[in-house]
Amino acid sequence: MSHMDWRYAIATAIGSSHVKAGPPCQDHHTCRVFRGDEDEPIIAIAVADGAGSATRGEEGASITCASLIEQVEFFLAQKRRPSSMTEDDARQWLDAVREAIVDRANEAERDMRDYACTMLFALVSVDVAVFLQVGDGVIVLNDQDSQWSWVFWPDRGEFANTTFFITDAAAADHLRFEHRRGFIRDIALLSDGIEPLVLHYASRTVHAPFFDRMFGPVRRSQVVGEDLALSQDLEGYLSSPVILERTDDDKTLVLATRRQQEVTGSQ
Repeated sequence: MSHMDWRYAIATAIGSSHVKAGPPCQDHHTCRVFRGDEDEPIIAIAVADGAGSATRGEEGASITCASLIEQVEFFLAQKRRPSSMTEDDARQWLDAVREAIVDRANEAERDMRDYACTMLFALVSVDVAVFLQVGDGVIVLNDQDSQWSWVFWPDRGEFANTTFFITDAAAADHLRFEHRRGFIRDIALLSDGIEPLVLHYASRTVHAPFFDRMFGPVRRSQVVGEDLALSQDLEGYLSSPVILERTDDDKTLVLATRRQQEVTGSQ
């Protein structure tokens, strides 16, 4: 196993409030590892959370994740690298996602707002990463200094329990873009249903012990790409009483690492 290879676990679990009320899980995720120049692994991760008030938020989330991965395919097919991506590119990607949602809405004779969702996205190569976000949820990193940190603080609306969505007319004004150089060892993307477990709101810091604990099995994995067994375990954890007691919302968590492990699995 190369120290450049990505291993990851990824899961979504429906919130207890949705189980009681009847609507489907409105979170969606996609993770894919591409191969760049000289077989360089480039991981693309997308997470979207459908708005609770949107009648087809789960479809909007699914379309968003699929469209973002499609944009990565086009981008890399043009022989471009994450290091060359600009904020203008990011805005074009957002436009493409919105157009895909408009197309679906027109086909179904629905309003675009029925597909409202947030968006988290990361594209990470060997030494450069690109991050995009609209709305809440959070991207958390562990860099070469082994320090956990967030990329963007969750973007809240004017009132409690509100945020911004990619279907908003002013979505481009709330698009966050960051181009970061350096080697990233671990990355996590999570929807807002898990935020209370991992963020200290008063100090605006990350609860490092949560990620230290959750990444242990992923770092020890000998599977290149998705470890399906770990993904199943992660889904079970997100659906467990210990989590349901603290949050009743839908939950998505992606854990990806490229720390090289010994055959014995020691860290």
